[in-house]
Amino acid sequence: MNQTMQANKQAIVLDEVFPHAPAVLWKALTTRALIGRWLMPEEGFEAAVGNRFTFQTKPAGEWDGTIRCEVVEVIENQALSYTWTGGHGDNVGYGSKLETLVTITLTAAEGGTRLQLIHSGFLLPQNEIAYRNMSDGWKVVTRRLDQVAAEDAAEQALN
Repeated sequence: MNQTMQANKQAIVLDEVFPHAPAVLWKALTTRALIGRWLMPEEGFEAAVGNRFTFQTKPAGEWDGTIRCEVVEVIENQALSYTWTGGHGDNVGYGSKLETLVTITLTAAEGGTRLQLIHSGFLLPQNEIAYRNMSDGWKVVTRRLDQVAAEDAAEQALN
């Protein structure tokens, strides 16, 4: 890769502390039924290296809205990483070709768990719209992650 292309790559970085134990957040991050509640509909997710799965979002132009993913790292209660590929090479703007990586790390922190989410590999200007949309979108879905984790933990406490 040449230096010009490398210089144009951007990442979304979120770093927050949630009032849950790492295992509580891990369950919400890696349980199929819970992922759909905080992120988006998935098909075939399993927290196992090499597992391929998809998310479905709004189609655009030549792109059918399918986000193809592959799990590349799993360290229970600590780290989850998967590729995030979507879009189409003929699209400009929303739905342009996107080849990125989502990495989520969990570390115990005072009052709960520090979650760091890095969504890397946005090539600008081609992925400008995806970068902007997902910068805001990840903030929204991590708030939902917090809510889903809390609801699931409360439900488990009752059982």
